[in-house]
Amino acid sequence: MWGPVPYAHAYGMSTPTFTKPHIRLPGDRPFHLLLTSLAVSSCGDWLYNVALLAFVYDRTRSATWLAVTTAARVIPIVVLGPIGGVLADRWDRRRLIIASDVSRAVAMIALAIVAATSMPVALAAALAALSTAAGVVQPPCVAACTPRLVVADELQRANAIRAAIGQASVVAGPALGAVLLGLSSPAVVIALNAVSFLASAAAVTAIGRSPVFVPSREDRGPLHIGRELRDGAQALREAPAAVRLVIADTLGSATYGLLTVTLVLVSMRVGTGSGGYGLLLGMFGIGGVVGATIAGKLDAPALWRRMLLVALGIVAVAVAALGLVHSLVAAIILSLAGGGGMIVAEVLSETALGQMLDDAVLARAYGLALPASLSGIVIGSLVAGPLVASVGVTATFLVAGLGLAVASALVLRHPLQDTGARAVVVPAPAM
Repeated sequence: MWGPVPYAHAYGMSTPTFTKPHIRLPGDRPFHLLLTSLAVSSCGDWLYNVALLAFVYDRTRSATWLAVTTAARVIPIVVLGPIGGVLADRWDRRRLIIASDVSRAVAMIALAIVAATSMPVALAAALAALSTAAGVVQPPCVAACTPRLVVADELQRANAIRAAIGQASVVAGPALGAVLLGLSSPAVVIALNAVSFLASAAAVTAIGRSPVFVPSREDRGPLHIGRELRDGAQALREAPAAVRLVIADTLGSATYGLLTVTLVLVSMRVGTGSGGYGLLLGMFGIGGVVGATIAGKLDAPALWRRMLLVALGIVAVAVAALGLVHSLVAAIILSLAGGGGMIVAEVLSETALGQMLDDAVLARAYGLALPASLSGIVIGSLVAGPLVASVGVTATFLVAGLGLAVASALVLRHPLQDTGARAVVVPAPAM
């Protein structure tokens, strides 16, 4: 913000105050550095995904290997995500994020070596899986730290910014990856992702040690994974409104998973060929950035149910209409609207978890909620093919839109009762 402008002092006039418009991020420097870390690593991840698939296809010319490599990147977060939440509720979250970033950087360096040499392509899939596994602690750590790093009134806006960063990375990462692939090789691009992880670790290191990153739980006895996960599940059961919001988020994810397969058919119909597929997916990402921005401004728990019904209703209409359009402009508009509606569920579900769950178990609960949401993408993508084969393209979109509308109405048929915020307990620094 600019200060007063003393242009009239020499004339004894009163000094007017001019303020330069600017965007103020929630929280202070620690949260801003955490956002920087998230932005750098997220963009690098999407950049590397393009290079990884390009390398695998160039080496094998096999769609099967592409599917295996993609599965290797996704499955570890679904399977090991709950364990990431357990770890984030036991040990210093700042150290876990740094260790995760450094581990993933090492995996990327090894993967770059595989891409630059004639080593077996199976190693690429294995290293991709290893990198994802090393990163399972990062999402619950960030989710559990966010309510501590911002004031309660700014939590929804903070989560909206996190969601917007994720959506912007979906757009910027692949675009940058495509440009870099045109100028260099997959090995170079993958190596740049290693640099992004090291930059992410440097940003978190710059925060410095703080009790904000130390879990508040007191019962840190021997590690029993099963008991830890049961505690996380119990915490979710005791916050049914949060569970309903997570289910709504999962419905949106399942719809997105279906679209990752069927949008190529829309692209063919509107005359852009397979190249238009990336454009429409990018429009979903841009719509997500806009939707996250709007969701961050409507920070009122009393409006959550209404917001979500409207947002998912927009997604349902957009998806159904995508099965009917024959115009690229119309497809782009519907993709923007769909992306904007989907992200609202993510923002509200993460805010609800941060407000309704006890700090001592938040990371474990998030470690269960995130894989549930991501599994929706997997299920949606698996259902898409058989659905198109059985009822056709147009009917698939109509069924998906109608199904989302009905499921959303059932999940949100009752008001969200337990929307009260819980206190965040930050342990005192060790003496």
